[in-house]
Amino acid sequence: MDGLLAEPEVIACGEIGLDYYHEGAAKDVQRSGLLKQLEIAAARKRPILIHCRGTQEGMDAWDDLFAVLEEHWSRTGLGGVMHCFGGGWEQARRSLEMGFLISFAGNLTYPKAQPLRDVAAKLPLDRILVETDAPWLAPMPDRGKRNEPAWVARTAETLAAQLGVEPAEIALATTKNFERLFGLKSGMGN
Repeated sequence: MDGLLAEPEVIACGEIGLDYYHEGAAKDVQRSGLLKQLEIAAARKRPILIHCRGTQEGMDAWDDLFAVLEEHWSRTGLGGVMHCFGGGWEQARRSLEMGFLISFAGNLTYPKAQPLRDVAAKLPLDRILVETDAPWLAPMPDRGKRNEPAWVARTAETLAAQLGVEPAEIALATTKNFERLFGLKSGMGN
């Protein structure tokens, strides 16, 4: 990982994090691996892309994740992205406080995802991203199919509706947010 992060075209470290969803998840091994990955990312001064998925019953992975990030990442000031965000408002708030952008995938469009849309509706435009998570999480009406990058527009439309803005405003905001976090310039967001 250190060698890859040394390459100039590599702009972030990820997807790293904690996933307790499957029974028997080796939590101590995951935490140890995450600590090492954070150490490498900090040394290379790269933002991180966080994956966090709790058990079916709760938010335990989020609690463990924030404990690790508060102790080992916050002070770096490098921030990152909460990839394919699936937490509640408390997890979003804590993420924002730590300098993370919140990224939404196609699951934002699912009928049973109203709690996630409620979280999205509270977020400031300058702290959001959209993503495909391809080949997974195709947005409605193509749920269950192989996700395609072009379909990210559907997620952006759903996010725009939650925030009461036009999809074009989401496109501009997410481009600016991405460029700001990763220190890039495309010309579109300027």
